[in-house]
Parts: sequence; C-alpha cells; structure tokens
Amino acid sequence: MRFASLGSGSEGNALLVEAGQTRVLMDCGFGLQDCITRMGKLGVKPEQLRGIVVTHEHGDHISGVARLARKFGLQVWLTHGTLCAQLKAFSNITTLQEIDAHAPFQIDDLLVLPYPVPHDAAEPVQYVFSDGRHKLGVLTDVGCSTPHVESMLSGCEALVLECNHDSEMLANGDYHYSLKQRVGGRYGHLNNQQSAQILASLDVSRLQHLVAAHLSHKNNKPELAVAALSAVLGCEPEWVGVATQQEGFAWREIFAMS
Repeated sequence: MRFASLGSGSEGNALLVEAGQTRVLMDCGFGLQDCITRMGKLGVKPEQLRGIVVTHEHGDHISGVARLARKFGLQVWLTHGTLCAQLKAFSNITTLQEIDAHAPFQIDDLLVLPYPVPHDAAEPVQYVFSDGRHKLGVLTDVGCSTPHVESMLSGCEALVLECNHDSEMLANGDYHYSLKQRVGGRYGHLNNQQSAQILASLDVSRLQHLVAAHLSHKNNKPELAVAALSAVLGCEPEWVGVATQQEGFAWREIFAMS
C-alpha cells in the first residue's frame, strides 16, 4: 500500500492512494490539465484511477472532480450533504455514489472508512484507507478534534495530518477579523499545537509515515509544523514530512512490520 500527494493547501488538494491493483484519488482541487500533469509526475494516468472519493464541497478540494470524472468516466463517492451543496457541478454525472459518513465501503482492493469531522461544510468527512493489513489515516479541514476522530486515526501506519496555521501568525496576520475567527474556530482548521495534541492522543506504535498537510502559506511555516509534531514523537525533524502546495509529496510506501 502506498500514497502520494498532488498538492496540499488553499490553492488545491488531491491525494493518491493505492492498494494492490486499486488506485483512487481523494479530492481534486486542481484544473483538469493541472491534475493530469501532477499525476503524470507521479507516474499515474487518469485512466488508471478507479475513482475519486470526496471529503467536502469547498473549491480547493472539489473544483476539478466533476471534469475529471466526466472526461474519464470515473466513479465518485461523496456524502449526501456534499452532493446537495454541489448539485449543479455534478449534474449529468451517472457515476455518483452517495456514502454514509459512518459506513465503510470497499473499492476493489481498498477498504475506505469515512468519518465525520467538524468543519464549515454541508456534510464533511475524512477517510482512513486500508488494504486489510495497513491503515492510512487522513485528517485535514477540521476545526477541532473529537473522540471519534482520534479513535479512527489511532493505530495507523501512516498519517496525513493538517497543520494549517500557527496561532500567533494567524492572530497577527493581515486576514480580516471574521476570517481569522473562521480559520481558528471550531469548524475551521487545525493549528500546529492542536495537531500535536491530536497526535499525542493516538496510538502511534505502528507509525511509519507522518506528513503535515494543508499548511497556510500566509499563516504558517513548515519548520513550525514539523517542530510541533516531532516534539510529540521525540523524533528528528527530518522524519516528519510536509505536503507542499506546488509539489505535494512523492510516493510513500507502507511496509509489513515484523
């Protein structure tokens, strides 16, 4: 099982997940040609995708989903709330599949476990992906943690964890007050210390990969996010990866543990 990012941040997000012969995209917030180019850098063609799983309807996660699905006949999985929030965008797509935010579903070799999160969207979810032996947990676009969030992420071999902002940088930055309140609120985005607190609550005994994601280019710095997460694990900062807006991150493989 392996995973890679096409890019992560407020200008667009997409994550590739592969298990056996099954390859899916989580979200697509990039234009059609940009997405194809980014996938090509990772050695993937759109025709090789089994489909797209969607977290929520915000543009940086969904703007390219419908065009990619139409052009290549891809299946799209999303919650009822997300669909209702984007009915026009998804019109005339016959490959839509509504999911229950609490119910796992199978995509060939990949088991997908959605879970609801606090975020300012209609019915947002995040996902844990499994090949039956390993688990990849993804948590971005969430304003605060919950016991259910932590139970879903505990024991994963790989984590992609939002570190959207540094609280001081956000407070002292040039965002309008209302936007600061939204970003830093319970339905906004995680700051570095919140992400570190979530990580500290998890069983990380099997953890092989940790990647900080969805960093704000105005209100965070990679070194601050890495410092917060590495302090929890007691690891070298270099061990913690960072998903960038322009490059995402290259393929990371989850190996069987002895």
